[in-house]
Amino acid sequence: MTQLITKERSRAGYAPDAEPVLRMQPGTGELITFETDDAAYAQMEELRDLSKLTATINPVTGPVYVQGAEPGDALAVTIHDIEMVDQGWSVYIPGAGALADVMGEDWYVRRVPVRDGVVELAEGISCPAAPMIGCIGVAPASGEMSTVMPSYPTGGNMDLTDARPGSTVYLPVEVPGALLAIGDLHAVMSRGESSFVAIEIAGRATVSVDLVPGLGLRAPRVDTGDELVCVGLGDPVQDSIINAYADLFAIMTEEYGFSQQDAYTIMSALAHTELGGPTGSVAPDPLHPFRAKGQVTLARIAKSVLDARGPHRG
Repeated sequence: MTQLITKERSRAGYAPDAEPVLRMQPGTGELITFETDDAAYAQMEELRDLSKLTATINPVTGPVYVQGAEPGDALAVTIHDIEMVDQGWSVYIPGAGALADVMGEDWYVRRVPVRDGVVELAEGISCPAAPMIGCIGVAPASGEMSTVMPSYPTGGNMDLTDARPGSTVYLPVEVPGALLAIGDLHAVMSRGESSFVAIEIAGRATVSVDLVPGLGLRAPRVDTGDELVCVGLGDPVQDSIINAYADLFAIMTEEYGFSQQDAYTIMSALAHTELGGPTGSVAPDPLHPFRAKGQVTLARIAKSVLDARGPHRG
């Protein structure tokens, strides 16, 4: 059985007091489909003025209350499928992204056809679709998380290409029931999302949810099947790098049973880092709302390396 939550049940952020639209029992294999929309991009094409938008940027559908989830646990959200409509959007919002200086002050909006698994970027230039979830997270213990910037310890707008079908995203639980919500689908996105906006698209993401009691994550992690990826958050960037490496080291020593010495040597040879999405790790300056502060760093290692030591001990 699959439960469908339509885009009408979406909201602008993550909050501990958000009213659940669905309650579910984890670990049953039950599938939940989150429908998302792209109304904000259609309005950007028409209005070209953020102050005139009535649609929410990056609305997240939900939240879903997960029975038995308590602070200190982790949700394991496995992404089974992402269905997309036949058109996405490429948008330049003046002042946003790494290319703001060269793009200047004029809006740019392009409708991008997506047909038969192919994204038609420009005349004569296309690429395979690689659908992914930009916003996936659970509620914070207090306050409200933006769905635009930054990324948070409990997820949110992380913009990770690893959040794709076949992957499992682990999210730290901070409130009873976790309050899972999903939105911001992309037809394809460059790693790091240079322009702050990928090929944005409406669609439906289907997931299942399990619960890992007492896992005690300080930030999300992703198991792609081939790699284990730790999300490091920090300001300045060096702190995000240290946090990502430290979490991966802890997984190897505490969950897979490697000695500290073995983990150190293996990581020096086989653990890789890269900058994550463009959203930063702390709230931006209100005067420059699309300029990131802090950094998201990803530390990754092949699952074959971890599994070589035997069964997972976590």
